[in-house]
Amino acid sequence: MRDEAKAEAILRDPGAAPLSKRERALCDYALALTREPGGDHRAPFERLRREGLDDRAILDAAQVTAYFNFVNRLGEGLGVELEPERKP
Repeated sequence: MRDEAKAEAILRDPGAAPLSKRERALCDYALALTREPGGDHRAPFERLRREGLDDRAILDAAQVTAYFNFVNRLGEGLGVELEPERKP
């Protein structure tokens, strides 16, 4: 189920969005992977583990993050215009 208010809060300021500890760990991991794809992600990875995510869930998080980064960069690189209701 989608929570539009939470999604909007994440878009405005991911660090201040009202997230559970698990959601915060996932969000921070996605941000770290996005901002520094070649960085040292051991700390966020271990935090995900402490929040109960197994290897498959962490792989899923990495793949979803990579997919959205790919699609966004492809669209931006090709000058794709978003529909007005889709613009952040």
